[in-house]
Amino acid sequence: MRVLSAFLLLLVTAFTAGCATSTPQSRIDANRGAFSEYPSDVRRNIREGRVEVGYTAEMAEMALGKPGRKLSRRDETNEESEVWVYYRNRPRLSIGLAIGSGGYRSTSTGISMSSTPDADMETMRLILRDGHVVAVETVTR
Repeated sequence: MRVLSAFLLLLVTAFTAGCATSTPQSRIDANRGAFSEYPSDVRRNIREGRVEVGYTAEMAEMALGKPGRKLSRRDETNEESEVWVYYRNRPRLSIGLAIGSGGYRSTSTGISMSSTPDADMETMRLILRDGHVVAVETVTR
């Protein structure tokens, strides 16, 4: 019974930690000094999770968080850009349980959980050159 109780406690703790997400406000709080230096319209957009052309990479990450993927690409003029891809994350619960014995009165248990983005749930791409947003591409379905 104690093993089951410990397992359930671990499961709830892991699930709760996995559901914690970064918000614009938490990112603002972590970067209060930089945020206070931005113009008022930029601060308003960051609070609302919006990005516009001309924003720095720092502003974009403060508004939207870390991208799901970062890619590099060259256009037809051979100019290199960085592409930040954002996804609508759906938590995918994956639980594994293992019980083993290593000898006399020795057992172990394990649990694993993950949340992975779906490629078909892409919502936005930011195109950056020289550390600034040059295009915002939204995906509608």
